[in-house]
Amino acid sequence: MALAAPPDLSDHGVPVQPLARTYPRGLYVEPHQHDWGQLLYAMSGVMWVETPREALVVPPQRAVWLPPGVTHAIRVVSDLQMRNIYLRPALAVTLDSQVQVIEVGGLLRELIVTLVEQGDRFDAYYDAVVGLALLELQRARRSAIRIALPEGADRRLLNACQAVMAAPSLDIPFEQHAEMAGASVRTLARLFQNSLGMGFAEWRRQVQLATAVAELIQGQSVSSIARSLGYSPSSFSDMFRRELGVAPSQYGT
Repeated sequence: MALAAPPDLSDHGVPVQPLARTYPRGLYVEPHQHDWGQLLYAMSGVMWVETPREALVVPPQRAVWLPPGVTHAIRVVSDLQMRNIYLRPALAVTLDSQVQVIEVGGLLRELIVTLVEQGDRFDAYYDAVVGLALLELQRARRSAIRIALPEGADRRLLNACQAVMAAPSLDIPFEQHAEMAGASVRTLARLFQNSLGMGFAEWRRQVQLATAVAELIQGQSVSSIARSLGYSPSSFSDMFRRELGVAPSQYGT
């Protein structure tokens, strides 16, 4: 586990604060929050961003917008090259008041990278980049795929959810998840139903779909994604089409 290490956010006269970090696969950044808004963006790699109510899988072509005060943790799926932007509260209110997954197009990507590279060089060019980045963030498309997490729930349920997100394969039976979480099968099944309104299998399927979408966005083949999740290519395609209404080979086209 690791603690968050944000930049100095004490100077509210500065509109944004950039941060560049490299995080290795498997790192878990413990839950924390900031007084400033935060845009989490990784130029390469995949992460799960966990908030009290939901988990969001984030591949390189996506970013997560976190309004000020939102508690969040980061689970690194593959090595990350992070480029984060913190927005002072007066600017953060011009964006969404709820957590959002934002699609990062070419222009927005270059603006984020430029702000990070600009660092503390504040001039007219910097102000123009900040203004254009805000416009791009406001108009960028939002992603709808998100995974419900149990808010303030039993620790055993949260442990089971985190284990699935860390390894969303069909190979791990429910009984093993219950044993690792320290609960009986019946108790864990009841916790899933009462706290998340669905059974374990349905919730894990949502995690698998979110994982598959992230890998499709990165250009992974349907067959390799299916195998990594414990499916045959045909059964995976059937499940994907049934849940999202489109074949995986057509997703995003």
